Amino acid sequence: MNITHWPATIDLLCTRDFPPEHGRTDVGTGGPGYHIAELQTSGDFWEDGGTERQETEAQYEIDRDGLGERLVERWGAPQVISLAGAFERSQGGEDIPEPWASLSAHVPDVHLWKSLETGRWIALGVSQWDKELPFQLLAVITEMDPAVRI
Repeated sequence: MNITHWPATIDLLCTRDFPPEHGRTDVGTGGPGYHIAELQTSGDFWEDGGTERQETEAQYEIDRDGLGERLVERWGAPQVISLAGAFERSQGGEDIPEPWASLSAHVPDVHLWKSLETGRWIALGVSQWDKELPFQLLAVITEMDPAVRI
C-alpha cells in the first residue's frame, strides 16, 4: 500500500462498523469504537548504527505530512495533539480509553481531524515501540473524542 491508496483506506474505515472486540483486522487492529490501520511498516534496526533509523524516522514523518496534506483538502488544518499526558496518566493507573491508551505507549503525537460527515475522529501518527523496532505510519479512526478523554 502507498500514499495513493491510503486515503481510500481511511474512507473505508470512516464508514466501516467497529469490531465488537479488540483484535487484528484486515488493515491492522481494531476494537469497540476504533480502527487502527497500519499503512506502512519499516524494517527493524537491530543491525543499524543509527543513521538508517534517523533517515527512516524522517521519511515516515514526511509520509505522514504528505498524507495529512490530502486530508487538509477534506477536513481543514489538523490539530496536533501530544499523547504524552495520556501515557503518563495511564502509567499512574488512570483508565484512559482505547485507542488512546495503547497509542500513547508508542506514538508521541497525532495529527487529528474530525469528519463532519461521519462524526468520527481521524488521526495520523508515527509509531515506534523501541529504537530497534520498526516504524509504522498509523491511521486511527475512532468515535472517542480525544480532547475530552486524553
